[in-house]
Amino acid sequence: MRVLRSPADVAAASPDPLVRWAAQALLPDHVAPGGGAWEHGGAVGVLAPALNRNDRLVLAGPPEGVAAILRDRGHGPALRPLVPTDLAPAVLALLPDHVVWAGFGWMERTGHLAPEPGVRWLREDELDAAEALLRKVNPHAYVLPREPGALRWAGSFVDGELVAVGAEAWSAPHVGFVGGVATHPDFRRRGLSRALCSFVVHDLLERHPACALMVDSGNAAAIAAYQGLGFAYRGVTVLLASEVAAALRG
Repeated sequence: MRVLRSPADVAAASPDPLVRWAAQALLPDHVAPGGGAWEHGGAVGVLAPALNRNDRLVLAGPPEGVAAILRDRGHGPALRPLVPTDLAPAVLALLPDHVVWAGFGWMERTGHLAPEPGVRWLREDELDAAEALLRKVNPHAYVLPREPGALRWAGSFVDGELVAVGAEAWSAPHVGFVGGVATHPDFRRRGLSRALCSFVVHDLLERHPACALMVDSGNAAAIAAYQGLGFAYRGVTVLLASEVAAALRG
């Protein structure tokens, strides 16, 4: 099993944006220590502690290599190993002591996106208002202002009131990342979220080869909205050892 020591090493070993995104764990300024990455049989696995609020082992590539890395490195009750959903059945066939725990959507795009008007990056003194809006609209958001991983926040205003927000959070050298998107309920269906996302995504694509975000796999409206901005969807599956899954179920 070959050790990969940098995001550049990961990018050279795998074209998959999901593992390239996780490779930020190899940077010295990552939010938590203990990251690592490995290549085996053409597959790549990246251990990323505290990435988007969870310890993650992100894997992609041929199922035999993925299974070997998961068997060797996928230990710990707090670890959430992620594989592309279309790869999960083949991996489970090789690891019958593992089960599907959960799933969600990963959306990505490359190229250029023209920004829509009416959005700007927020100042530090406006972040309290952004946090209040997020806690009102999306109390379970994976990123909040001033938390580790949150890099910048953008916002839209109506008559001086902050009514839509979104963040650049958890960006990696090869993949910019969007999170924390929320719109006040009184101002929905006005195109504010689309404008906000186009502004953030435009900026990220100017600085990264790709841009990505996560989405609830059951949120058809959000998936359609991001597809309208040029994002492609694919499923991601969390695989856990059977004993870990049983313990979590209580």
